[in-house]
Amino acid sequence: MRDRPVVVLHDGEVPSPETMAPLQQLTQVQYTDEAGLAEALPGAEVLFAYHFTSKALPGAWHAADTLRWLHVAAAGVDPFMTEDVLASDVVVTNSRGVFDEAIAEYVLGQVLAFAKDLPGSWRRQQEQHWEHRESERVAGTRALVVGTGPIGRTIARLLRAAGLQVRGSGRRAREDDPDFTTVCAQEDLPRELARADWVVLAAPLTDATRGMIDTDALAAMRPGARLINVGRGELVRTDDLVSALRDEVIAGAALDVMDPEPLPAAHPLWQLPTALITPHNSGDFVGWRRALVELFAENLARWQAGEQLENIVDKTMGYVPGS
Repeated sequence: MRDRPVVVLHDGEVPSPETMAPLQQLTQVQYTDEAGLAEALPGAEVLFAYHFTSKALPGAWHAADTLRWLHVAAAGVDPFMTEDVLASDVVVTNSRGVFDEAIAEYVLGQVLAFAKDLPGSWRRQQEQHWEHRESERVAGTRALVVGTGPIGRTIARLLRAAGLQVRGSGRRAREDDPDFTTVCAQEDLPRELARADWVVLAAPLTDATRGMIDTDALAAMRPGARLINVGRGELVRTDDLVSALRDEVIAGAALDVMDPEPLPAAHPLWQLPTALITPHNSGDFVGWRRALVELFAENLARWQAGEQLENIVDKTMGYVPGS
């Protein structure tokens, strides 16, 4: 492995030596940005997609003559699930487990922000306007978490600890789930949306989930419900959401992921008072970049020892089975 460097695809700025130390202790590293990917791939067996939103792989795939393993520094691998990757024998792994707790904390924070109207308090503070108001309780309210993988389960556990009643939506229905109690099948989503005060999207982006929250789904939600998306922006049809917020079909949306992304400056979502926008950073806690490298380095050590890799993605499903 040391005479076949691991290729690290970065976003234009080479990661710091401190961040990459766990990897550099195991092997040689060849850094490249998107423009140099095709030049870096020949002879490489391992590609570490540290630039986890890159769309450069299709244009460079012709140079991946010996590639055997692609690791994505994210839980979602959809940017890399090209036809060439799907048809190849290249093993794909993800970074499942790094972001779970931070994203769950973000979701709880947005629930509290809506219930206690923290954005409204901040606006009144800026205006130096003293206005007594009542707030909502979150205990006893009902949350539906769409996506029952590790992130969704961590969200469910934290919301339950705050007193919320939590149900899940996944590929298949089941009862007596340890985190959700009840999990409904995706085809039953409209009925479940009508029950929920909080709808949390934590599902992977697949053909089955793309655009799942559209005009009909939003109309099925309760008028006082809020939508929180920490999955992928493409899970939601953005124009339909804008209309639903403008027309008060639902009471609000907290969006850490959007379509398009980054959100253009003139996009109407910026101006909607019931939309809370964050720049795809719900999981980015202090030290997250180092944690991604440590997880990959642990898997690389298994690779070097001829052991089974962890977090292997089922390329036909788009995520790690059982997650």
